[in-house]
Amino acid sequence: MIRSADIREWRNHDVVDPKQRRIGMLEAVYVDTATDEPAVATVRTGLPTRHRLVFVPLDDVVLGPDYVKVSYTKGQVRKAPWIGTDDVLPAEQEEEIFRHYGMTYRPGAGGERQLARR
Repeated sequence: MIRSADIREWRNHDVVDPKQRRIGMLEAVYVDTATDEPAVATVRTGLPTRHRLVFVPLDDVVLGPDYVKVSYTKGQVRKAPWIGTDDVLPAEQEEEIFRHYGMTYRPGAGGERQLARR
């Protein structure tokens, strides 16, 4: 797992799937607002003129010398919810990310968002 203190070090490193296939570059990390632990990352994918940021959970992540290996396949990540490179994650899209990966979405008791960008 990426520790909160290490987040800045891993920006712009390659993100690869379990078979070492390159998915894209790590753009940003979102923490779980209940624990303040890294939970989801955005990965910059696409052609240089048509980049987008796809979301991928950071559970069971492995850090290498110049890569971040996630536990999801390249195909699954490429089909994940995404935003434009200059966009922010809309609150109503948060649950869709969790649903795509078969994870449970748990907003705060007062309806607070589960993810916050760091």
